[in-house]
Amino acid sequence: MIVDAHHHLWRIDDGYRWLDEPDLAPIRRSFLPADLQPELSAAGVDRTILVEGGRCDTAEAAVLLEYGSSTAAIGGVVAWADPADPALADTIARYRHLPGGGLLVGVRPQLQGEADPEYLDRPQVRRGLRTVAGAGLAFDVVVRVDQLGAVARAARAVPELGFVLDHLGKPRIRDGAAGLAEWADPVAELAALPNVTAKLSGLVTEADWNRWRVADLRPFVGAAVALFGPERLMFGSDWPVCRLAADYGAVLSAVAEALPPLSPQERAAVFGDTAARTYRLGP
Repeated sequence: MIVDAHHHLWRIDDGYRWLDEPDLAPIRRSFLPADLQPELSAAGVDRTILVEGGRCDTAEAAVLLEYGSSTAAIGGVVAWADPADPALADTIARYRHLPGGGLLVGVRPQLQGEADPEYLDRPQVRRGLRTVAGAGLAFDVVVRVDQLGAVARAARAVPELGFVLDHLGKPRIRDGAAGLAEWADPVAELAALPNVTAKLSGLVTEADWNRWRVADLRPFVGAAVALFGPERLMFGSDWPVCRLAADYGAVLSAVAEALPPLSPQERAAVFGDTAARTYRLGP
């Protein structure tokens, strides 16, 4: 079984203003379940995790959960939520009462957009993290490298919460050895914590979109395997954002090729078992 632990869907008219950036023109259109299914079939992917798409409002959750309820391949939804919101518990409860609410497996704020690299240290945010843990959900973190230290402190402070590091913390793959050097120590601190898993996702778009090679990804993927182990790593396509640099099948192949030698059991962890366990996917 192959599980794609990270992809998006959106309707372009629903407020995804970040797509207005000129460089994002190739993905500035709607991507719906009908667009996703052929990609999954061609790549042999069985199940997926649908992740919030940067709209940053609670109304998006209803749309994503409905997609999940009507699309057999979608095994779980990670919806947007504000961890500093005093009404976070009510928001999560409301999500669960929406059509498809049983598919809610995690929440994710857009932490990469926070100017303060120590945002996760704020007391009201820490209270929100405990609320997420109490709800039995995963907490996806999409952050910059300079925010990794704060993620480690938060994961240490709230050990009952499962943290999921999206896109390996967005290392500057396009900058080669320099990008590896600035990322290696903070991600190692984070990987030392047993309540943290990480996604091998979003890597081709952190590389040079037009000239990337698997060799560019390999040092980062190899370091991730050494630090987290296959049992705490999972493949994610980051489709359709990945289309800026590569199509769905090329991303899956690139991750498979970038991995160091692994046993069949270890490869099964990366390509399905870790995601199924982390997001508590049913049969």
